[in-house]
Amino acid sequence: MDYKMVLAFALPIAVAVAAVGSAIGLGRAVSAAMEATGRQPEAATKILIAMATGCAFIEALTIYALVFAFVLAGKI
Repeated sequence: MDYKMVLAFALPIAVAVAAVGSAIGLGRAVSAAMEATGRQPEAATKILIAMATGCAFIEALTIYALVFAFVLAGKI
C-alpha cells in the first residue's frame, strides 16, 4: 500500500470530518445566538454581528480543510 492509495482514502474522510465538525459548530453557535436573542431581544443586533463573525471563522476553517485536501489530491 503506497502513499497514493492512503491519500485517496484519507482525503475524503478528512473533508467529511471537517464538514461534520463545522456543521456541529455552526449549529451550536446559531442555537446559542437564538437563545440569547430570546432572552434579550433588545441586544439582537449585537448578538447577530457576533454570531455572523463566529460563523465566518467556522466556515473559513472548513474551507481551509477543503483547500488542503485539493492540494494533497494533486499529489495522487
